Amino acid sequence: MMTRDNFRDYLMPADAERIGLARGVDLQTYGARMLATDKAQKLRAHWQAMLDETFRGITSNGEVQPDLFALRDEGFAVEAAVRAAQALFSTLDSAQQQQVSYAIDAKQWRAWYNPEIPFNDYGVRLDETAASTREAFWSLLQSCTSARGFRKVQHVMDANHFLGELYDLTHIMNRWSFHFLLFGTPSTTQPWGWSIYGHHVAFCCFISGRQLVIAPTFFGVEPNVIERGDASDCVLFREEEQLGLALMQSLSAGQRQRATLYALMEDPLMPAERFNFADQRHLGGAFQDNRVIPLEGVCVAEFTPAQRASLMALVAVFLDFLPDGPRAWRLRQIEDHLEESWWSWIGGHGDDDVFYYRLQSPVVMLEFDHHSGMWLTNEHPARFHIHTITRIPNGNDYGKALLSQLQK
Repeated sequence: MMTRDNFRDYLMPADAERIGLARGVDLQTYGARMLATDKAQKLRAHWQAMLDETFRGITSNGEVQPDLFALRDEGFAVEAAVRAAQALFSTLDSAQQQQVSYAIDAKQWRAWYNPEIPFNDYGVRLDETAASTREAFWSLLQSCTSARGFRKVQHVMDANHFLGELYDLTHIMNRWSFHFLLFGTPSTTQPWGWSIYGHHVAFCCFISGRQLVIAPTFFGVEPNVIERGDASDCVLFREEEQLGLALMQSLSAGQRQRATLYALMEDPLMPAERFNFADQRHLGGAFQDNRVIPLEGVCVAEFTPAQRASLMALVAVFLDFLPDGPRAWRLRQIEDHLEESWWSWIGGHGDDDVFYYRLQSPVVMLEFDHHSGMWLTNEHPARFHIHTITRIPNGNDYGKALLSQLQK
């Protein structure tokens, strides 16, 4: 098991084939090279087939539970978000304005992906826009997040740039190498939203009046540190790692045994559909919007009050990107369904072990995973490559359950 190794021990050599395919060429040429492989073509076709499905939402048994999500005033400061979105839109030229604009119910909401390879060309890439657009994006992001969440998204975007710096590939991976899409027309009363996605970031924001839904989110880091020796230095997803491990360690021996689905991160007992090279152990990754994910592990109904409090502290860290009003409503909703929530685990639970965990309930799914290398050479999962996902099961990813009520 990989533990606390230094990521720099696993840097690719300068003459590695993966680096050579990207060096000295533009993004389109690099993408064509990477997408020419059978593996990439099969993945692309598989993702397209799932995108073409009618959206239902992630469920535990194939049936969407009704009446879980209600229209309400959550206190979201929609006016500031509308002003920020309008300001960003005004920085785009007419062709870019057309490129970023989609209907509120467009399937492009669901087109996000994780790799640095350009699997589609929806929206505009922020690294191909003017500096004024990128500055305006920060204002839009800030208007839709908490102060802590704003910094988190900035850090994850910058972590992508740091990875690009490690290999002199910032023309492929940088802090702005993300698609930006705008859905509907920014309004204080009518539903609208926006998303960004690309390597290690997907962030989908649906807004209806003073109500805000941010889901799905995907954040990844490889490595999980930014270390330039200046003020940008930070360590990412340490709290999610430590709080999840502490909760697992607090369970009784019997509960830990039942929560552990597989003892090994790459367990030969895993069925073929339980692991794939793109998501590894994640079940709620890109294009998995309709996946049936059975409840597994230990029911939170068994947890002590202290363990429930620890779980809710972990949930709060995962959802710290939400501003105060929407976050309070979301946490209350999740707490109301704790009796129907399940905790599951893969891997070890020692202080230095690598692991995967999932919290799943009718109204939330959170996943954390230590990964093997993609741009680093570690063949087995390590603590310096982390992916996290947040989802809203039963049809409210992308705010779709709310949108269906608004459209009746």
